[in-house]
Amino acid sequence: MHGRLAALGRFCFRHRRWVLGLWAVVLVVGVLIGGRVFEGTVAGAAGSSESDRGGAVVTAADPAKGAVTAVVDGTPVDGQAVKAAVTAATAEIAGLPGVASATDTYGPGAGAALRSADGNASLVTVRMADGSTNAQLDTVTHRLSAISADGAHVTVGGDLVLQQEVKKQTASDTRFGEIVTLPLTLIVMVLVFGGLAAASLPVIGAVASVGGALLAMFGFSRIMDIDTSVLPIATVLGLGLSIDYALLMVNRFREERGHGAGIAAAVERTAATAGRTVAFSGLTVAVALAGLFVFTSPVLGAVAAAGVSVVVIAVAAALTLIPALLGFAGSRIKAPSAPVPDEGFFSRTVRRVRRRAVPVALACTALLVAAGAPFAHAEMRNSGAAVLPASSAGRQVAETVDQRFPQVSAAPVTVVVRAGAPVAQAYADDVVAKLPGVSGVRAVTAVGDGLSTVDVLVAGDPQGGAAKQVVHELRADRAGLTTYVTGGAASVVDFQDELLSRGPWALGLVTVGTLILLFLMTGSVVMPVKALLMNLLSLGASLGALTLVFQDGWFSGLLGFTPVGGLETFIPVLVFAFAFGLSMDYEVFLLARIKELRDRGHSCTRAVELGLQRSGKIITSAGLLMVIVFAGFAAGDMLMVKQMGIALAVAVAVDATLVRCLLVPAAMTLFGEFNWWAPAPLRRLHRRFGLSEHMELPPVAVFGPGVVPAQRGPADGAVAEPDAQPAGVGAER
Repeated sequence: MHGRLAALGRFCFRHRRWVLGLWAVVLVVGVLIGGRVFEGTVAGAAGSSESDRGGAVVTAADPAKGAVTAVVDGTPVDGQAVKAAVTAATAEIAGLPGVASATDTYGPGAGAALRSADGNASLVTVRMADGSTNAQLDTVTHRLSAISADGAHVTVGGDLVLQQEVKKQTASDTRFGEIVTLPLTLIVMVLVFGGLAAASLPVIGAVASVGGALLAMFGFSRIMDIDTSVLPIATVLGLGLSIDYALLMVNRFREERGHGAGIAAAVERTAATAGRTVAFSGLTVAVALAGLFVFTSPVLGAVAAAGVSVVVIAVAAALTLIPALLGFAGSRIKAPSAPVPDEGFFSRTVRRVRRRAVPVALACTALLVAAGAPFAHAEMRNSGAAVLPASSAGRQVAETVDQRFPQVSAAPVTVVVRAGAPVAQAYADDVVAKLPGVSGVRAVTAVGDGLSTVDVLVAGDPQGGAAKQVVHELRADRAGLTTYVTGGAASVVDFQDELLSRGPWALGLVTVGTLILLFLMTGSVVMPVKALLMNLLSLGASLGALTLVFQDGWFSGLLGFTPVGGLETFIPVLVFAFAFGLSMDYEVFLLARIKELRDRGHSCTRAVELGLQRSGKIITSAGLLMVIVFAGFAAGDMLMVKQMGIALAVAVAVDATLVRCLLVPAAMTLFGEFNWWAPAPLRRLHRRFGLSEHMELPPVAVFGPGVVPAQRGPADGAVAEPDAQPAGVGAER
């Protein structure tokens, strides 16, 4: 056979030991450095927004790296035993290496800020010096935890402890997701293929892809800041796509074997057909993720880089490792005794839909629009310590400080002023305190020479509408000073502003890229537009479910989290990119088969009927496997990962069932032959540059030695019936 993909499949089959050895090295090295990947991440990478710049200015002027905070609770603060234990620990910690300062409520100048109003709890705050090590941090936390007095209970947290816990929890959730999903996907694939040999290959490919993904992310972490949340998100995408693509390749191999091809020929034909679909599908997913590069947010940029890299790795594993594994295990893979029948559940479903195309289309559209409606009242927020489970010590300390130590809790809005304390205090008194919505202003803090901070208190939700309005007003009137308005509310405002300014460009890039790719595949301008609209409907349903669950609290008890009243700021953007790419993934799988049948002379209605019948089982199986992968990661404890897992599981489930099995057939029935329309100049362009997702394969060669022929189909040279499937022709699914 001719063609690069056929040649690649032939090469990997012939040199399968070398290919397998190379992927084994990738896996081993990836696993060995997997822990170091999480160590090199940053919890909350800083960007270029005003709130990020203000935070960077304060950080540069502060000699401390961060703080460790201990809550000593359960006994009166003025008790002699607890006082002696706390002061002894504070004095000892102040002399430890890496410690800039240590303060408790009993020291000079501490006042009442470090003791609760009820007098039964106090804080010990340790500021770690810039350049201090993790070992030194661990020494401090262990000494604080060792504070002992009658009835006293000590909980250690603070921003440095939170960062450590986020990294550890993220790594734990990622490992948990992999451990849970891989066995479940293996069971499902055994049911799909009817044997362990065929079912194990996608799992092996997925495991190798995870190793490659870890290597890629390790490399990215050395040249850019990678937020901790990026790793599980990229891992879940790579795992799902790897299983999906390997499933497609193995299924096509079985089909070719069922038509009578020997192992070598079946591998070659699989690479030429299913491999082409995998490559095209990976390209559509990469285009969707590339839209994230438009944003300046470091989280979105890191997700884009990591996401595109894991897509490339998943495609590479499907095109190289799977053909090599088929060379080893091909003889053990059970071939189907007959081609996929033209009559079955999916063909009957299409005929039923065709008879009621208008009601089905209207009902599906109305249902998807209604499912997406809750997203209209979605609120964006930075969850802070709430991303961790309630059992986390860092989260418990953060919540205790907010509730019982309001004088030292983080203010909703902080203004960084490039001026000395007297000037900043005058600004706070004359401008800030008089703004509507401001409930109070704390005393100005001198951070460094010519640099001060003003903590602004706002009544109500610290990231709600009133707080955001205060941010806008402070930025509108800077009183002639150089100021940076920061804090949780300011971060949300900055992210929303970026969405409004750069979101249309990102959406335009993804839309244009997807339209071009689908046009090059189909030669139609109608089907790409229709595919985009359908993808938006399924995406809306996913975002609506995300809002109901994580903002409104539906099923929160069952899923094991506490609602925070909104969605993490960047999650809807990531859900859009990932869900859009995955929806296009399934669109390519279905349209490739329909286009193949259409090119062979079938009518539009018959092409849709046969296309769904021959690819419906694989599409729904792939969708089920994706849902298992996403649900496995959603079972973790990190709130951001849980949000992504639930949203993508809903998106895939809706897309692989309601959209592909009902809405697509109904819409194609209504459009009829107009589905394939394109202006004459574009038709000529497609004939010259169009991407074919299938090819006319040569007849199956004579069987190799020792190969037992399976039932032979039309590929053996027989003349196919008008609606029969010629063997070896067309892309899988």
